[in-house]
Amino acid sequence: MLWLAFGTMGVMANAWVPRIPEIKHALRMSNSQFGVVLLGSPIGLVIGAQLAGRLVHTFGSRRVALIAGLEMSGGLILLGIAHSKWSLVIALFVMGIGYSAIDNAVNTQAVAVEKILDRRYMSGFHGSWSVGALIAAAIGGLLAHHTTSKENIVGVGIISFVVFIPNLLNLLPDNLDGHTGHEETTSAKIPFFGKGTGILWLIGFGLIGCLIPEAAASDWAGILLHEHMRIGTGLDASAFGAFALAMIVGRFSGDHLMMKYGAERIVKYGGYIGGVTLGACIAIAVPVSSFNIYLGLGIIIFGFIIAGLGIGPMVPAFFSATGRMTSIAPSVAIGRVSVIGLLAYYIGPVVTGTLADLVSLPVAMAFPCSVLILAGYLSKTVRTPK
Repeated sequence: MLWLAFGTMGVMANAWVPRIPEIKHALRMSNSQFGVVLLGSPIGLVIGAQLAGRLVHTFGSRRVALIAGLEMSGGLILLGIAHSKWSLVIALFVMGIGYSAIDNAVNTQAVAVEKILDRRYMSGFHGSWSVGALIAAAIGGLLAHHTTSKENIVGVGIISFVVFIPNLLNLLPDNLDGHTGHEETTSAKIPFFGKGTGILWLIGFGLIGCLIPEAAASDWAGILLHEHMRIGTGLDASAFGAFALAMIVGRFSGDHLMMKYGAERIVKYGGYIGGVTLGACIAIAVPVSSFNIYLGLGIIIFGFIIAGLGIGPMVPAFFSATGRMTSIAPSVAIGRVSVIGLLAYYIGPVVTGTLADLVSLPVAMAFPCSVLILAGYLSKTVRTPK
């Protein structure tokens, strides 16, 4: 049932991605304004992540996932009916809280499954998330000429609620998810700074390096293709669709590759090759598209594919290493690393959006490419869980 839970999360989190250019245009936002509006989601994500670790530790991951699932489904419906910048910010905030709590709960469940079966599954579970993201991108692109963004997004919100909530009832019970169910357990109390927290910060910075380019693919790829390469509505979702498909391949193959070659090596080369290739392809594709749109489209899709293959197993590797720490409750460690990693959603939209207004979006995309290389450099944090 975890496969379906991760997959439905991917659908809900990305249901609006193919309609972003349309929504941005309808609300008449500049790149920098859109970057600021996107902050609604990370504010909710950080609040949710801060609370989720202790809530899962106290009440169990299954119950927290159920409540958060209700909230996220409602947030997606609010996003669909948003009619102003502020209503969009509120919807993203509500979705952010719900998503963060569900994310903690299902990753805690995934860590428990890996421990019980003594085998890597985290990358595959995250692969299901990517399948959901790809489905959302495909549906949104196909429906772009037949439905409004409101009908598309609200419809996905209702369907996700019907599929997601019953599925969560079949997750592992509280006595198997790695928690005692008592709030005052010593392992649940960790300071932000101090002895034993250094590794959490390094893993968190690794997550930042993965999440900024992943978010850039969903938030900016469509705008990049539409506004800078003259790619039409619907087809402008192709780069993110290719990225999501590549992440699926990377994640479903990630468990096998990490068991064979080690997580450190996979994270290192994924970051290095993915970041360099994406940056080079954007630099080439945008000018090429001025005289050959389809050649430019092919080049930039290739860049997003290589980046997706690289990023695919990286986030699961960081989460798996976090959850396997013996001195801290899994949900608490995951919650803390998530809070650090979610800084990506503050830094990414603002820096990329601001750079896009100051110079151009193609040049601004050098930022997510650079931090992906940084994530590869931090690969040593996944070598041996502490």
